[in-house]
Amino acid sequence: MKNFDNESTKRLYHALTSLRTEEECRAFLEDVCTIKEIVDMAQRFDTALLLDGGYNYQQIGEKVGISTATISRVSRCLNYGSGGYRTVIDRVKEDIKIDEI
Repeated sequence: MKNFDNESTKRLYHALTSLRTEEECRAFLEDVCTIKEIVDMAQRFDTALLLDGGYNYQQIGEKVGISTATISRVSRCLNYGSGGYRTVIDRVKEDIKIDEI
């Protein structure tokens, strides 16, 4: 994968870490992303939560409405990626009811 870390992406990371509330995050993402991009990211995160919770690809596909190719990509990132999914899942899993996904 092409290295995409540059001054512009660093500014974006800084902007994201400056957000203090869920409402600020929602507003920023609505301004920066399309609705489809936000929905796609939400589906990927739900998929990571379900994979972490022991759900299989078929169950996830039915619950989330996402392709097995995308589930596979999320699984690969969850297990062998940069650790981003793991960090966030570990921080929020106490607050999220996985059976409500």
